Amino acid sequence: MSQSTALAAEKQDVARKTTFASIAVNSVLMAAQIVVGVFAHSQALIADGIHSLSDLVSDFIVLLANRHSTAAPDDDHNYGHSRYETVASLFLGALLIAVGVGMLWRAGERITNLQDIPEVHASALIVAVIVLISKELLFRYMLRAAERVRSALLIANAWHARSDAASSLVVAIGIIGSMAGWRLLDPIAAAIVGFMVARMGWTFGWDALQDLSDRALDQAETEKLRMVLSSTPGVRDVHELRTRKMGDLAIVDAHILVDPLISVSEGHYIAELARARLLTNTHVMDALIHVDPENDEINAPAGRMPTRSAVSDAISAVLGARGLTYNALNLHYLSSGFDIDVTLPADANASDAQLASLEPDEFDALKRKLGAREIRFTRTVINLPHLVITESTAASRPD
Repeated sequence: MSQSTALAAEKQDVARKTTFASIAVNSVLMAAQIVVGVFAHSQALIADGIHSLSDLVSDFIVLLANRHSTAAPDDDHNYGHSRYETVASLFLGALLIAVGVGMLWRAGERITNLQDIPEVHASALIVAVIVLISKELLFRYMLRAAERVRSALLIANAWHARSDAASSLVVAIGIIGSMAGWRLLDPIAAAIVGFMVARMGWTFGWDALQDLSDRALDQAETEKLRMVLSSTPGVRDVHELRTRKMGDLAIVDAHILVDPLISVSEGHYIAELARARLLTNTHVMDALIHVDPENDEINAPAGRMPTRSAVSDAISAVLGARGLTYNALNLHYLSSGFDIDVTLPADANASDAQLASLEPDEFDALKRKLGAREIRFTRTVINLPHLVITESTAASRPD
């Protein structure tokens, strides 16, 4: 099992356990708050009970998102379903905003009708204190588990529980004030709870919206990824490093600079090695590495250059007129110029004299036709299954 797979499995298990614990606690507390709030005439306690009801709804959202976000990639979601968690966070934020605004509205109505506010019973204070202690303990348990698996959705849900504890403290203060004769404090406490709930919803919703808009990893985490790429053997430089979040994970795109004269297969190997090193980071779910012979942010390709087929036809025509062929053709497309390396076979026909018959004017015309800065010829001296040796037979211009 890979590290990312093991982490996903652990996160799913933690989400299930903490969320079921939250459901159990919130179910009991919500029932006690609403029932006692009605009989004790405490609007603040009823508002807190509605807050606990919204917690229950958010817990089920977390369970649903956690179940679907770990599904494997498919034809419709090539990068997996990690953003289900982000969508759930956005929905949770919208829900909290709606609940908070409703609480504020109801508290405003009570404040404008102070004469209708009945005396609050002491039982409301007892329930508020019990809820305060229970929600604080639940928050600590959920946050510790969420941080262990680094789940943004579970962390958000844990802080939702902390907001419940804070609101319960406000409710308790309001109830105490109401019992002391300041009945205005109970609806004021309810309004404060509503504001806290709406603010928390805005925070969750805004963060989720940013992630859905392809927000990048923070600067510190991005620099760690850059260092991983830069330290890969064969990588000379890293540029155009970009990240975009997918739930709690991220997809990475990067350009790496390698020696411009190495083979395609070596460049591919270096890129795969760099990618494998990136994937050891638990924040990275996938990476796309582009290999550059030069830094294309600084050095643009030097205009339009001929294709391999055009170069092959031109070189073959010149060599064919002298009874020669070539074994290999390597093309180097660089900002400093277009270079061609031609490897001739190791046979009697591939003599230096035949190649030397190429006149300087004809050679220059070939370079101009191809737009080449240099054309280098080498001849294979030995070509055995286990050994290939070449030697230089001509530089950019034959003598």
